[in-house]
Amino acid sequence: MATLLLACLLPLTVIGPVHAAAPLAHSQAPGYYRIQVGSFEVTALSDGTHVFPVDTVMTDISPQQALQDLAASELALPVQGSINAFLINTGSKLILIDSGAGALYGDCCGKLLSRLRAAGYQPEQVDEILITHLHKDHAGGIMAQGRAVFPNAVLRLSQAEADYWLTPANKATAPDFLASFFDAAQAAVAPYRAAGRFRPYAAFGPLEAGIEALPAPGHTPGHAGYLISSGGQQLLVWGDIVHVAPIQLPHPAASVKYDSSAAAAQASRAALLQRAAGQHLTIAAAHIAFPGLGHIRRHQGEYQWLPLNYNEAP
Repeated sequence: MATLLLACLLPLTVIGPVHAAAPLAHSQAPGYYRIQVGSFEVTALSDGTHVFPVDTVMTDISPQQALQDLAASELALPVQGSINAFLINTGSKLILIDSGAGALYGDCCGKLLSRLRAAGYQPEQVDEILITHLHKDHAGGIMAQGRAVFPNAVLRLSQAEADYWLTPANKATAPDFLASFFDAAQAAVAPYRAAGRFRPYAAFGPLEAGIEALPAPGHTPGHAGYLISSGGQQLLVWGDIVHVAPIQLPHPAASVKYDSSAAAAQASRAALLQRAAGQHLTIAAAHIAFPGLGHIRRHQGEYQWLPLNYNEAP
């Protein structure tokens, strides 16, 4: 009987060659996420992530304190930094706020166009681009190989920002590490200027229904935030007010060496953090972990980031 049972079981154990597990993917789903702000639909778009050199670019905070702040958020060097942009669908216009780095940061980034398409849009549909500031990781995505990536869009940013980066003489007096930023800014703007679609705004304030430009100087001379308002709800797209949230929320005086004026950047950060917490604004952040959407809370003397709750059907 035992021999018969063994004979019956043997075929079950011979199943051919053993296959390896599925290969590791090392990728994410296309980076876009939608929310509603009143009647406006807002789509966060990830341009990618890159290693942010916290240990070499943070200023006005000790290296030890910066590492402690990272550890408190279960982070350690090297830290991946998100680059986020935001598409506002008002129902009558498509407005893109910032554009990612394009080809300027290498293979890590420049994914905005693929994410835009994955979200159901084409670059030709974008009516307007609002730039918070002309650094590479915000304006690099509007131009490729000398051509406008968004061929039907009007490009807008503050006049102060345009005057600074598009004036060649300013390059000579800027820190050496910013020299390529001037070149990139001028190249990004060129095809829109040539097509008559470059329209800086001279004054902060309402730009159109539901869109207001807010002054937030310091990181760059003409840095702007954009307050989106619809149906009694508001979203603040704040650009580079915060680069590393685990450090700069508990320590808002911490700055980055790329700031044109650390003192002005600190003042802008303090003012907008206070406003965001006090008015319970929803925040759209360029460099807080994708999708960069959440709220600011003041708790026990420190600011905290509260990510939006996931919503499958916004």
